[in-house]
Amino acid sequence: MAADESILEHIYRGESKPTLRLYSWNPACLSLGHAQSIKDVDADRLRAQGWDVVRRVTGGRAILHTDELTYSVTGSAEEPVLAGGVLESYNRLAQALLYAVQSLSVPVEMKEHQDGHTRQNLNPVCFEVPSTYEITVDGKKLIGSAQARKKEGVLQHGSLPLTGDLTRICDALIFENESARQSAKERLLARATTVESVLGVRIDWERAAQAFVRGFEAELGIQFEREEMSASEIQRTEELVKEKYAHPSWTERI
Repeated sequence: MAADESILEHIYRGESKPTLRLYSWNPACLSLGHAQSIKDVDADRLRAQGWDVVRRVTGGRAILHTDELTYSVTGSAEEPVLAGGVLESYNRLAQALLYAVQSLSVPVEMKEHQDGHTRQNLNPVCFEVPSTYEITVDGKKLIGSAQARKKEGVLQHGSLPLTGDLTRICDALIFENESARQSAKERLLARATTVESVLGVRIDWERAAQAFVRGFEAELGIQFEREEMSASEIQRTEELVKEKYAHPSWTERI
């Protein structure tokens, strides 16, 4: 999370280019939406699983990052791909995501609500409700994405679950009782899925990452230059971890 924000700051100062970043998580990590209460988290269960917790700058509900490909897009709001409002840019990026996952032979479609608005989700689990322009298979959410538009520019990130048990997230969240936890797991499986569940075979991270690069280049008409983070970006990332993302005043907000 800190790396994404660091890159955005460098882009704002003209020190970095618009960036597609692809990454994974070790150990697994529960991420909370910007305004989500830490009270949704069962700290004892989280520790027992050996998982971390972090708060995103983007909205939405909780996501368990594991067995997935995570992407982030950072750039100026003046960039053609990111220009306009949230939905306009979200739609452009969704077309690239759609192309990428279709190239993996996943029969995906883009979910559009007729009223153009996302449905309110009071459940603590993000993947339970598809939002406008999110990628689905037979109505089940496959890619969850969220965007923040700040003075420094635009940050959108999201995740493609490749394999594993999606219901594990419910073991790190507070529920009224075990029956409610089990019901949440059943709803989640009915409304979200993974690449392996759809295809019946496992797609590894590297193959999925290559598909994302191809999808963004083909659909958005861009050519990437592959680079590592600069020394300045890495230094700022470390500062943001200490000042913000690993600090209780940010992560443990109620």
